[in-house]
Amino acid sequence: MALVVAQEVPTSSSMAVPHGPAGVGRARHRMRTQLREGGLPDQVIDDAVLILSELLSNACKHGRPLGDAQAGDGDVRAAWRLDQQGRLVVEVTDGGGPTRPAPSTPSVTAHGGRGLNIIAALADDWGVRDEVPGEVTVWVVVHAAVHDRDAGHRRDDFAARVAAPAVADIPGLGFADAFDELD
Repeated sequence: MALVVAQEVPTSSSMAVPHGPAGVGRARHRMRTQLREGGLPDQVIDDAVLILSELLSNACKHGRPLGDAQAGDGDVRAAWRLDQQGRLVVEVTDGGGPTRPAPSTPSVTAHGGRGLNIIAALADDWGVRDEVPGEVTVWVVVHAAVHDRDAGHRRDDFAARVAAPAVADIPGLGFADAFDELD
């Protein structure tokens, strides 16, 4: 008989991330490791890591580092946690920028500007807090029911998603057959 020890997502995890692309990979790796050790499904982990990456990229592109550091020299703060309701929440805090974070409507050919739209599509909820002077936090509820505290374990039903039909099954898209042979 094997003894199985249940692991949980840490109540909270926070880290300073260099203001720039250098720390994004480290933050993604740390999050992936902690969430995997916490027993979360890969789909939830993938969503959370993508959201963290988008938030950090936005913070480095549009926000200042925390404190008095110059752009590229200071840090931003990345955090993820289970809140009191058992929801997985991801937050990135920077020193603010010239505008408040808001989704944009980039042109089809634009090379950016889709980050918050991606986040909105993946998340159950998101928003901005800027009550603390010199800090702007974008928070995201990745999945609303990661952990049922009353049951004392991770819920298995929270990651159910509506799957899109396979491209080949969509009527009127005859070009899809050409892609079937590109494996």
